[in-house]
Amino acid sequence: MTVANTIEGAGIASRRTGFVPVLRSVLADPWATAGAVVIIVFVAAAVLAAPLTGITGQNPYTYHLDLLDDSGAPLGFGGGISGAHWFGVEPLTGRDLFSIVVYGARISLLVGVSATVLSVLIGVLVGVTTGFFGGWYDRVASRVVDVMFGFPVLVFMIALTAIVPTAFPKPLFMILVIGLFGWPSISRVVRGQVLSLRERAFVTASTAMGAGGWRVAFTQVLPNVSATIIVYTTIMVPSMIGFEAALSFLGVGVPPPTPSWGRTIGEAVGWVQISPMYLVFPGVALFLITLAFNVLGDGLRDALDPKGARR
Repeated sequence: MTVANTIEGAGIASRRTGFVPVLRSVLADPWATAGAVVIIVFVAAAVLAAPLTGITGQNPYTYHLDLLDDSGAPLGFGGGISGAHWFGVEPLTGRDLFSIVVYGARISLLVGVSATVLSVLIGVLVGVTTGFFGGWYDRVASRVVDVMFGFPVLVFMIALTAIVPTAFPKPLFMILVIGLFGWPSISRVVRGQVLSLRERAFVTASTAMGAGGWRVAFTQVLPNVSATIIVYTTIMVPSMIGFEAALSFLGVGVPPPTPSWGRTIGEAVGWVQISPMYLVFPGVALFLITLAFNVLGDGLRDALDPKGARR
């Protein structure tokens, strides 16, 4: 085999399944297809929140105190469910719960997806460079990753909230903190993949022909771990969404009255017996979007498996 042929085969692992075969494989998996549909529905709901909630003539910022009794509990079935309020109303404020759930998807998806993108960019950069170049840089970066794995991010973020200016946008604050502390896991995964590839013949051949280390790392090695990155990214998104919900649940997320699933679930705990739908609907929304990303990730993993072992 010539050097040219060796280099030509460098990206075989990443190219042996194109977009159409992968799409067909995902569509052939009913769970992955269902997950993709659920994600599309939630994304559409977040983007079209205003016209969607306009169907009922409600929004999450209008109070309906006339729908509450003297204790602040919603009047009517299941927490105030009616033709005008499909999911009922929020205790104490009377805000439309359907609007809160729909607008809450904006915060969860914005923070979850943006923080994941930031984490993946940092993690892939660190993972590829440490795995390919090794040496003292790899040793130092590995120790940093070890420290970050043991760092109490949740406690740090709660403490940091006290010193961050109130004018600083909370969604951006959560994206930065979650994203900057979320990259070590994907970094370690990518590093392991690169370590197994850097001794392959196509890497040696590219280096022998004069290609620089950075060029080989990002044009030859990185494409061969792209499938792993794609799958891991889809699995990271629900983790980031769950983290945002946990922060909002603890009261350090977006401030009220901005709709948030996590804060709504936290406030609903004390109203479960009186207004059960106040907890059920945002809880189901959080569960569905988390499950959807996970099953889609499983489908992509099977579709992108080069050996087709799982299929």
